Amino acid sequence: MERENLFEKLKANSYPGRGIVLGRSGDGEKAVIAYFIMGRSSNSRNRIFAEEGTGLRTEAFDASKLEDPSLIIYAPVRVLGNRTIVTNGDQTDTVYESLQRGGSFEEALRTREFEPDAPNYTPRISGLVTAGKGACSYTLSILKSNYGDPGQCLRFFYEYEAPAAGEGHFIHTYMGDGNPLPGFEGEPERVALEGGIDDFSQKLWEVLNPENRVSLFVRYIPLSDPEAFETRIINRHTGKA
Repeated sequence: MERENLFEKLKANSYPGRGIVLGRSGDGEKAVIAYFIMGRSSNSRNRIFAEEGTGLRTEAFDASKLEDPSLIIYAPVRVLGNRTIVTNGDQTDTVYESLQRGGSFEEALRTREFEPDAPNYTPRISGLVTAGKGACSYTLSILKSNYGDPGQCLRFFYEYEAPAAGEGHFIHTYMGDGNPLPGFEGEPERVALEGGIDDFSQKLWEVLNPENRVSLFVRYIPLSDPEAFETRIINRHTGKA
């Protein structure tokens, strides 16, 4: 199967929800991470991304208008040594704590399930990138209901060793807009990754639906020196951070 065009896929989907892209840069020298959030409600749209140490947090843009923080305020990105965790919810902390005590990404996520936001039961999507010594690998996961049945949690894990230069995988919460929102189906989508961090970040932001896009985080991690990563953040409310 040919690598798909990430930008064309996103341009054709008005509401992919929250999305994670993991992969390797076109020059083969960096691990690539992208995470974006979208929103339909005023509460979901009232957010920005803010760096927190080497990680990332969501914050309310206008604290006076924050209605329910339970599923929208969390740490999407945390770093532990040469491993970077990125998720669409507070399961970031679950994974981080598991890795800290010698556990695994998979063990941590087997203790969690999809979000309790009936009738959507939004999938929890998570990724783990390991980079350093000239190499990288990554894992993606999705925890979802069985086509809207909250009585069953389906857990899927996808491991990618030694990814090819210019290749990534994309997973998102929804197949598109709807009521209820249709959850993601199938394996993570194989996509092409090209260009430097600024070009990639700008193109990715531009193809997200202008009405629904909220925030975007992109990080490029040099495989020869993971601590020398570069980060770009774009927020609907504040522009570039």
